[in-house]
This record gives sequence, structure tokens and C-alpha cells, in this order.
Amino acid sequence: MSEEVKSELIEGINATLDEIRPHLAVDGGNIEVVDVTDDMTVKVKWLGNCENCSMSAMTMRAGVEQTIKSKYPQIQAVEAINGLQP
Repeated sequence: MSEEVKSELIEGINATLDEIRPHLAVDGGNIEVVDVTDDMTVKVKWLGNCENCSMSAMTMRAGVEQTIKSKYPQIQAVEAINGLQP
């Protein structure tokens, strides 16, 4: 994937995540898209209170991954590069 395509995809995914950011912000957290790999895995970074939240794995599956895949069905997976791992 070209850098231009990757950049546009990251920008679009970030815009999509704006739908769930208010829910994360209520608890003092946020999320940042770090990368999209060639195998269509989105790498994200938990920010603020989300980084050490015991519910982050559930939020990832039920909120983040579902929201991204609903708009970008070509995405195969979403993985956090930090925070508590399931």
C-alpha cells in the first residue's frame, strides 16, 4: 500500500473513531491510530485512563473494532500497541 493510500486510510479511520471518542473522554481516555499494516491491521494506542483500564479489551472488541470494520470492511484486525492485553 502506498504511503498516500495509508495516510488517507489513517485519516478516515481517525474520523470514524470520533464517534466513540466522547465515550472514552468521559473516563479521561482517548485513542490514536498509529499505523495500518499491509495486511490491513490497524494499530492503535490507548491514551489517558484508557491505557491502564481493565475494560480496554472489551472496548476494543465491542467499540473500536466494530466501529472501524463497519466503515472499512477491508480491515482484518485492530490491535493496541500499549495498555492491558487480553
